[in-house]
Amino acid sequence: MQSLGAQILPPDSILHKKRLYVVAGVEGGLWATSIVGLNYIWYSDYDRTSWHSFNDNKEWLQIDKVGHATTSYFLGKIGYDMLRWSGVAHNKSVWFGGSLGFLYLTSIEMLDAYSQNWGFSWGDMVANTVGSGLYMGQAALWHEQRISLKFSFHLTDYAQYRANVLGSNFAERMLKDYNGQTYWISGNIYSFLPKQSRFPKWLNIAFGYGGEGMLGGFSNPDNVNGSPVPGFDRYRQYYFSLDVDWTKIPTKSKFLKSFFNVISFIKFPMPAIEYSEKGTVFHSIYF
Repeated sequence: MQSLGAQILPPDSILHKKRLYVVAGVEGGLWATSIVGLNYIWYSDYDRTSWHSFNDNKEWLQIDKVGHATTSYFLGKIGYDMLRWSGVAHNKSVWFGGSLGFLYLTSIEMLDAYSQNWGFSWGDMVANTVGSGLYMGQAALWHEQRISLKFSFHLTDYAQYRANVLGSNFAERMLKDYNGQTYWISGNIYSFLPKQSRFPKWLNIAFGYGGEGMLGGFSNPDNVNGSPVPGFDRYRQYYFSLDVDWTKIPTKSKFLKSFFNVISFIKFPMPAIEYSEKGTVFHSIYF
């Protein structure tokens, strides 16, 4: 059975120390740079305090928690693939690479723990554990990812009412505007069928979760900077759609194989059925 690392480069049976040093250096450098950068650019604007926790489990209709799980899952995939590329054995790559997301997000959680405006979130930690656990469990059990966590995003009109919270440009809105974020559980159908099946290997079935009407974490403000804002209803959205497993798209191009592997966390735009308290809506194409 092929390892997950074969999706990028053929798995190596011999440890390549130079590759491993490069991987460790790049990952360590990016890790340190991002933490220092966040601490300087973001957290330095707020007062510091002693270590404390903060219960944010009811914020943003829990969409942020699903985002934590998805991020932890995908970073685990990156960590695993890079170690396999370095020739590290499968089992060690699962444990050391697959836990990358959990460890990295924990370090960010520690920044929150010493910031007066936030705090250490046990809910975030549970979500991080679920994401890493889903990746590592499948890698250990099946040597492949039959069930993936994915992400899609579309612009909404809500950011115009509170740009400082929901973002003022596309990049910020993609990260901050939970109204436009949808998180998916995408299952590869072929992986659960007999290997002689002629069912398309790349076709997935996906279930999504999102939310609408949110201008704040716990509730919506009546006004922003002295100006009244509309009274939006906050509600959850559930989706059903088909999807594409990028890593199973047939191609002989090494570049395309690597490219598809990198973008495999993105849900392929497809028709979708949305269900919420507002009713059922059919989307001809949903992002």
